[in-house]
Amino acid sequence: MSLHRRTVIKAIATGGALVGASVLMPKLAFAAWNKSAFEAKDQTAAMKALLGAENAENSSEVTLKAPDIAENGAVVPVTVSSTLADVESMSVFIQDNPSPLAAEFMVPAGTAANVATRVRMGKTSKVTAVVKAGGKLYSASKEVKVTIGGCGG
Repeated sequence: MSLHRRTVIKAIATGGALVGASVLMPKLAFAAWNKSAFEAKDQTAAMKALLGAENAENSSEVTLKAPDIAENGAVVPVTVSSTLADVESMSVFIQDNPSPLAAEFMVPAGTAANVATRVRMGKTSKVTAVVKAGGKLYSASKEVKVTIGGCGG
């Protein structure tokens, strides 16, 4: 098989196009995020920016699991689950953090409403899980005591 100049040039151009496309792909793959909600300085403003409301109804159908005492505020395990129908999203707020919105999870239809993550807490604070289901907001809260700060403390 002999290589012709046009074949080599075509291969180089195609390779260059693929490299150029791969540089742009990470920007296309980023998930959408609500910048104003994550930059809010208090929980009320963060909830308003993210969910369009400042309050959520307490519900026994939302379960928040977090330790009573977190020995290290840098890695506090939090689990949120719900038995509500039509769950759209689940959010975790930490009231006394510099940025109260710690996490937001979009829950696709037909998926079990159960998420787990590790959050960072600067000091003892109330942790609130807010579940959006059927266009309404439901919540569960728990006070978590932190012995060693995780947000620069």
